[in-house]
Amino acid sequence: MQYVLLLPGQGSQKVGMGKDLYEAFPAARDAFHAVDDAVGAALSTLAFEGPADELTLTLNAQPALLAHSAAVWAVLREAIGEHVVSAAGHSLGEFSAYHTAGTLELGAAARIVRRRGTLMYEQGVQRPGAMAAILGVLTVSIDDLCAQASAERGLVVPANYNSEEQVVISGEVAGVERAMELAKDAGAKRCLPLPVSGAFHSPLMAPAVDGLAQALDAESWRAPRMPVVANVNAEPITDAQVARDLLVQQLTAPVQWTRVMRALAERNPDATFVEIGSGAVLTGLARRIAPGVKTAAVGTVAEVEKFLDTAAQNS
Repeated sequence: MQYVLLLPGQGSQKVGMGKDLYEAFPAARDAFHAVDDAVGAALSTLAFEGPADELTLTLNAQPALLAHSAAVWAVLREAIGEHVVSAAGHSLGEFSAYHTAGTLELGAAARIVRRRGTLMYEQGVQRPGAMAAILGVLTVSIDDLCAQASAERGLVVPANYNSEEQVVISGEVAGVERAMELAKDAGAKRCLPLPVSGAFHSPLMAPAVDGLAQALDAESWRAPRMPVVANVNAEPITDAQVARDLLVQQLTAPVQWTRVMRALAERNPDATFVEIGSGAVLTGLARRIAPGVKTAAVGTVAEVEKFLDTAAQNS
């Protein structure tokens, strides 16, 4: 049996995530403690107990989601580690993916994503922006639609190509609002403003690039044990320096998730795609992008036990 790991990004956080793992598995408990120690804050308590508005803050949500994914991986690693053939993570999840690949120690990853979240939050305060999800098949390309909105009202770009029927846009508030109007005229089923603190994966994040690069340079990197398919170009990455460079670019570039999933499915047709951490957003997208792919979402004790039983039967 082969496995591809999928690591969720911001938006998947919820109060209570990982608490049952913390209580049930020493390895999971160690992972949460390692993140708390690295960032100098009790993020595990925040993840377990809330409040939700504080957990949702970018600088908290990112390391908390990393901790949950790392806790699940700590429990699964011994059973399936040698059978994992690739990994990918959505936005913040790409840092979690590099942890599972051995590129970053957990403490290093936690310090980086805490700094990343802080920089993104601060830039959102300094230059407010917005994001929105565009759902449905449009009669014009999302790129052309954003270009028109940018020319008419303010900068807006595609930020996440999540599937053929779901694209997230990001940019200046007026530009995003105009793009939503144009999308509705072009046949969008729904246009949903997202509760975020800035225009992520857009040029509005450019002032945060240097700070993120410095945070990346401050940590030790190793070559990934297995390929991690990058958000920026949907290519399998096996070089630590290339990984670092692409993670810097990712801050202002769109997440090419549709291409990432297609690349993974084409290269690993017999693998089970396992989402580790909070929620099941990525496994849902996987089934839409690559129909027929085998999936599993593992984030709770019950899901861990079920998955490990199935893995043992198939070994």
